[in-house]
Amino acid sequence: METDYQAIITQEPGKRGGRACIRGSRIAVADILGWLAVGMSDEQIIADYPELTREDIRAALAYAADRERRTVTAA
Repeated sequence: METDYQAIITQEPGKRGGRACIRGSRIAVADILGWLAVGMSDEQIIADYPELTREDIRAALAYAADRERRTVTAA
């Protein structure tokens, strides 16, 4: 099952330099990916950032996977 990240991930030119963020926040997809990369669990991330949901974290992963697929395909 794929997460529909398009309803969750937004990009606004004036926010975080236009980086992909969780809607309604300044938390970037790259922030979430970094936290996961250093071994933080979903629960730890949500404890530190209670405005995030598990669905937000999955959307960040889905966005990154889709972007990677598009980058490889375009090359």
